[in-house]
Amino acid sequence: QVQLVESGGGLVQAGGSLRLSCAASGGTFSSLAMGWFRQAPVKDRELVAAISRRGGNTYYADSAKGRFTISRDSAKNTVYLQMNSLKPEDTAVYYCAADLRRTAQTIAVMLHEYDYWGQGTQVTVSS
Repeated sequence: QVQLVESGGGLVQAGGSLRLSCAASGGTFSSLAMGWFRQAPVKDRELVAAISRRGGNTYYADSAKGRFTISRDSAKNTVYLQMNSLKPEDTAVYYCAADLRRTAQTIAVMLHEYDYWGQGTQVTVSS
């Protein structure tokens, strides 16, 4: 059973930065393709960024391109989401997710493809 624990959320002013972390345990980190999702009030959960098992491929939602960077550190079993130039519309609960079924360089982009989820971390961007 894979456990995912997010951290790094908080309150930040528009234009600021945050780095989210997701620590994985209970599984082989190199077997996990990872993703960051977010869910704002009364909105569906959406994929923000994803990274392949070996980190060679990444995906970004249009809203994240040029501002967010996903990365992974195999030595720490951790995936990160660096968020810069934050906007009030980035306000949401951010969730880390893991997919066990990807091949080495593929990326999961659909919510239902992910097998494990963290508890979420709140990001609030004030205007």
